Amino acid sequence: MNSLKVLKKSVIDSQFYVSLTGTLFAVFFMLEQNTFRFPSMFLIFITYFSGYLYTKYQKTKHFYKILLLNIITGVICALLIIHNHNEIRLLKWTIIVILGLLYNSFFLEVYIRKIPLLKVFYVGLVWALVNCWLTLPEFDLSIFLISFFYVTALVLPFDIRDMKVDTVKTFPLLIGVQNTKYLAYLMVFISCILAIFYLNSAGAIAFFLSSIITFILIYFAENKRNEAYFSFWIESCSAAPFGFLIIYHLFSNLS
Repeated sequence: MNSLKVLKKSVIDSQFYVSLTGTLFAVFFMLEQNTFRFPSMFLIFITYFSGYLYTKYQKTKHFYKILLLNIITGVICALLIIHNHNEIRLLKWTIIVILGLLYNSFFLEVYIRKIPLLKVFYVGLVWALVNCWLTLPEFDLSIFLISFFYVTALVLPFDIRDMKVDTVKTFPLLIGVQNTKYLAYLMVFISCILAIFYLNSAGAIAFFLSSIITFILIYFAENKRNEAYFSFWIESCSAAPFGFLIIYHLFSNLS
């Protein structure tokens, strides 16, 4: 039991896990597009990890330590891009970071997280830009839409989790839990159909299998579920396409 608590605190509560799953979601598309590079993967992980730490520790006594860490990691990311990529990639990364700051910065009078209903779409937008723009030479609309609908659907169960403590209007508060699930199903379905049409066969199969798992987890998402259901199982849906893609290639090589 103690080991589970330590694992939860060190991996999930530390924002490491959500950063890892987001990175693996991006790696899935990099592998599918044959653009995978370790520096890009490292860059995305540091960016996600720094961003989620910044969001979590605002208005706490640790904020200035986290802010210093953000500055250091920002410099590392910039140097990483300059050394391995080009100034265009640096500009793309900077825009995505600014969008992240606009999502939740307490020094702003109004930030995205405080705007009713916008949060879920904004998270989908930022993750989609990482997948379809940051790692590719040109903006890829199909990858953007696949990512946007899938990630937005995954954010909705978290609104179900937080519906009793949220101070702004969210979809579960506005249209109810069941209708929120229907909305999430629709978004997963759209992303899956787009993946089948626009990704290669291996990527399409991996995404289709991931969508099935995601449908099931959304179905059982309830406010009474424990934190691990959302912070581990729902978060894992982001990494599922990568996992199924690796399994597909392993079986293909064996056969």
